[in-house]
Amino acid sequence: MIDLNRIQMFAQVVEQGSFTRAANALGLTKATVSRKVAELEADAGVQLLHRTTRALKLTEAGADYFHRVNRILTDLKNAEDQLSARQQTIKGHLKIVCPIEMGQLYFGRVFAQFLALYPDITIEAELTNRQVDVIAEGVDLLFQITAETDDRLKSYALINTPKILMASPEYLDKFGEPTTPEQLQEHQCIRISSPHIDGNWTLFNGKEWVTIEPESRLETNNITLMREAALEGLGIAAIPLVIANDALEKGKLVTVLNDFPMKQSLVTMSMPQRVYLPRRYRVFIEFLYQALFNNWQDKVLDLPDFIERPEFNNN
Repeated sequence: MIDLNRIQMFAQVVEQGSFTRAANALGLTKATVSRKVAELEADAGVQLLHRTTRALKLTEAGADYFHRVNRILTDLKNAEDQLSARQQTIKGHLKIVCPIEMGQLYFGRVFAQFLALYPDITIEAELTNRQVDVIAEGVDLLFQITAETDDRLKSYALINTPKILMASPEYLDKFGEPTTPEQLQEHQCIRISSPHIDGNWTLFNGKEWVTIEPESRLETNNITLMREAALEGLGIAAIPLVIANDALEKGKLVTVLNDFPMKQSLVTMSMPQRVYLPRRYRVFIEFLYQALFNNWQDKVLDLPDFIERPEFNNN
């Protein structure tokens, strides 16, 4: 009898390039994966993988077998998605990853309202600013603040989020206010630091975009921490408006270089490429876009083909 679990493990080993990474992706031990692949080879009577201390390499038979079974596994996944798309009761699990601040300020309410409508769906939400491998980690939906794309994923640009330079009134009283982007080099700055986020500041001076690489005494991967440090008068920070709006309204932070707009940050949604979209995906995406339209109206950017853009009265 064919053991699909062993075939899936073998395919994961090939895709991940190691038994360890395959085991992590599958939620199994390395010993289990190694044993099952060895059993597959023993039953087939042929070696599928060359194992060395440095790397794994497919044998000629292994390469041919992988290409064949990978197509079969893809067809099985598409068949499962098609069944999911037809089911009457919408149920299932969604693993969603999003940036920490976006999750704290926005997605908590969206998730709660969505789950109230769909009691047979569960959500596992991870808030992180780390680099995420959607395929290897089995993520259903990934939200990021980035313009980078992955060919393995279907991605949509959702909205642009304004990012503004600001500081506390106490800091500006003590050190003065910059009047040109170049003068930022003379100030204390608080910068974002992340492997997949550009920490430089790019501003438009009326003629061209100018990139500033400010010196900083504090770098962090957390925007809320940046805001709190700026509130304490540490220096100038580039903070999204949604994170700093309350402090700006209360006068605890003041915007600087208002005549030099910064490049906006792009919020994207990505998911694995699929022939059929499971219904739990579709209903969540439909709900999300309704929430986006309610908040950002015609500023919402890319739409899946099953989402219709409403008409907005901007008068």
